Amino acid sequence: MMLIRIQYTSRFKKYHFSPNYRYKCGYMYHSHTQKTAHLTNLSHLQYRSILKTFTARRAIQPGKQLHAHLAVTGLAHDTILATKLVDLYCSCNFLTLAHQLFDKIPKQNVFLWNVLIRGYAWNGPYEVALELFYRMVDHGVVPDKFTFPFVLKACSSLSAESVGLDVHEHVLRTGWEKDVFIGAALVDMYAKCGNTSRARNVFDKIPDRDVVLWNSMLAGYGQNGFPEECLVLCGEMALNGVRPTVSTLVTAISSAADMSALPRGRELHGYSWRLGFNIQDKVKTALVDMYAKSGLLKVARTVFNSLMEKPVVSWNAMITGYAMHGHAMEALDLFEKMTRDTRPDHITFVGVLSACNHGGLLNKGREFFDLMIHEYKICPTVQHYSSMIDLVGHYGRLDEAYGMINKMPVTPDSGVWGALLNSCKIHGNVELAELALEKLIELDPEEPGKYVIMSNIYAQAGNYKGVEKIRKWMTHKDIKKDDAYSWIEVNNKIHSFLTNDTSHPMCDEINAELERVEKLMLEAGYVPNTTPVFHDVDDDEKRTSLCRHSERLAIAFGLISTPPKTKLLIKKNLNVCEDCHVAIKFMSKITEREIVFRDVNRFHTFKDGVCSCGDYW
Repeated sequence: MMLIRIQYTSRFKKYHFSPNYRYKCGYMYHSHTQKTAHLTNLSHLQYRSILKTFTARRAIQPGKQLHAHLAVTGLAHDTILATKLVDLYCSCNFLTLAHQLFDKIPKQNVFLWNVLIRGYAWNGPYEVALELFYRMVDHGVVPDKFTFPFVLKACSSLSAESVGLDVHEHVLRTGWEKDVFIGAALVDMYAKCGNTSRARNVFDKIPDRDVVLWNSMLAGYGQNGFPEECLVLCGEMALNGVRPTVSTLVTAISSAADMSALPRGRELHGYSWRLGFNIQDKVKTALVDMYAKSGLLKVARTVFNSLMEKPVVSWNAMITGYAMHGHAMEALDLFEKMTRDTRPDHITFVGVLSACNHGGLLNKGREFFDLMIHEYKICPTVQHYSSMIDLVGHYGRLDEAYGMINKMPVTPDSGVWGALLNSCKIHGNVELAELALEKLIELDPEEPGKYVIMSNIYAQAGNYKGVEKIRKWMTHKDIKKDDAYSWIEVNNKIHSFLTNDTSHPMCDEINAELERVEKLMLEAGYVPNTTPVFHDVDDDEKRTSLCRHSERLAIAFGLISTPPKTKLLIKKNLNVCEDCHVAIKFMSKITEREIVFRDVNRFHTFKDGVCSCGDYW
């Protein structure tokens, strides 16, 4: 009689086999310290039942012992039982054992292939899942509706769009193109590869869409920088009567955050509460991020305080919110509270170092950088180094910043060299700026921003030959400056403005308001800084060019379109220029308005002639 002895440990207790089930499986208790499983004379069906239970409970050690028993009795290569064993090993992430057993079994069973492909698609190496798929096809086994989602998941993990296209062809040939689960997997694969147009084509061809498919397409838009499309699709989802999930709301609220679309964010807040998601901490965390990015830090903190549990991602959202607004001390105080109960991660320190950077806290920044490495054993990423180099460089310690770059254990990216170039602009170091520019050109020769900064550095130094050199270089390479545009939302409608824009229906009223405000600014002591404007333009043209920057047009529109003393929220796709930063301080005082300005890097809150950044940016 074959016996398998199983040690009685606390680990085994968790399986909680009922007495009746133990009796059916032949369990016999011999003492309080060990159990012996009597497994002879069991039927094929009973073996399958035992393996199913082991798989459900991830009971790998009893499973291995049962495998040994089946090997002795000659049943280990029985196709059905062996497939169950492969499933057990894959579920417990013992893929080597699963693959070894798989290689010894007849392979006409599509379920067997699916089990092993799923194991590699979930746990990697993902390339093996794709290799198995093609072996399966070559073996003459036709993939079914379960095969394709696993294979497409592997393609997503590898961002292997070319392979995904080929798998899509197999889907079409086998007639599964309208299956909702395969459709969701295809949408996810194309979205993870950055191809939202193909993802949308797949989505549109599936008539019966479940919430998983909708969520896949929403996530595709959200993750690829199409927040407006994400919000539009979310509206279509509601009109189709599909009840959202937590994932739906988190994706949509995050898209509203990316756009700083406060009215839509508020609508989603109310919508989620009406549907009963007011106790979902994931939704609340997304709302914290949305309100912070929309300029309402107090509301963000209120939502944050209402969280029943605060995982690290929630702390990160609030710390980062304070950091981007320049409220460094609030961010650091929150970090101190966080560390009493929660261990920070690398994202936490991105927020903390960003807070030190935006607040000009050099010594604090150094302390937290050392704390991250030595206390929390977190290896710095390029994001951490970018913040430190920007912080050190802002203080004029350019040699120290450059030395830090040379000692980085990771390869510097454009963010790192860009931070150094910006610091060179602040402190007028032409030589080091030229070196930073060379590195940036190596990384991305087509990106225009670095040439504009270098041109400004030359202009500040009075080196107009250098300015001309940059202009000729950009013309020769057909590199054009990014159009600077700003936008403001009034009465739930977004109004966008380009520099020198004359296309707005209220153009005449906007220009008149700008002239009125500029006259008052000049009387109050405003002096335009025309240094960065091209030297071959006369002074009047320089002043006119500055006055018609996109952010000033957006502010003027806000002034004539909203009641007095209404707070204005302006967003811009580039950094605010030095002259506009000074000008908006004057505008906030003259008009008695609070003007919240979000550029590509951070928030500036202008009130009573003062900016929240303390002129450190």
